[in-house]
Amino acid sequence: MSKNLKIRAMVFALALTFTVSGKVLAQGAPASSPAGNKVAIVNIQDAIANTNEGKKELDALQQKFSPKQAELKTQNDDVENLKKQLQAQSDKLSDDERGNRIKTLEIKQKALQRNFEDAQNEFQQAEQEVVNRLGKKMLDVLEKYAKNNGYAMVLEVSNPQTPVLYASPGANITKELVDAYNTEVPVAAPAQGTRPAASNPPRPVPGGAVRPPATSTPTPKKP
Repeated sequence: MSKNLKIRAMVFALALTFTVSGKVLAQGAPASSPAGNKVAIVNIQDAIANTNEGKKELDALQQKFSPKQAELKTQNDDVENLKKQLQAQSDKLSDDERGNRIKTLEIKQKALQRNFEDAQNEFQQAEQEVVNRLGKKMLDVLEKYAKNNGYAMVLEVSNPQTPVLYASPGANITKELVDAYNTEVPVAAPAQGTRPAASNPPRPVPGGAVRPPATSTPTPKKP
């Protein structure tokens, strides 16, 4: 999955660490790892986004909101054109005409702002549902993988504020977790070349300015 389709700025709010008890490890760890004292890191954000099910769910979500994205872009273009016309013709307009145009522009800006906010809330709620649902499955896969491979702790490093300052590349089990998830949840991968580009709606900011969409999915809730 391309980087621009990663789940939105997701801080996996279950915990920064995942610890397996010694009793459970004694039951599930393979004989090759009797101590069960290995430590690994994982980027849950990347893991969920790169599973076959994650790709499928995110693609479907983006396709669902593509019409709204097009609608918002049309509204935004209309507002921007009105701004340019007003700036270009301001000196030639009467006070009444200038006032009417400013009023029209303000009305359209407010409508755009409301529509943006409504679309963002709807999109974020839909994302949240997907992330929560897949996140619960991912935790089950992570627990099983950790037990079977003798890991006493797995540190989650999606959050840039993670306390992990250094970890060797070999300690990163993100890819292994993706593979394990795809095995546990056998969903066919999306066909290559058919997946849409990211289509999150642009975000309006106070004052009528519009900034490009951020390429990111909400914080999953603790199950």
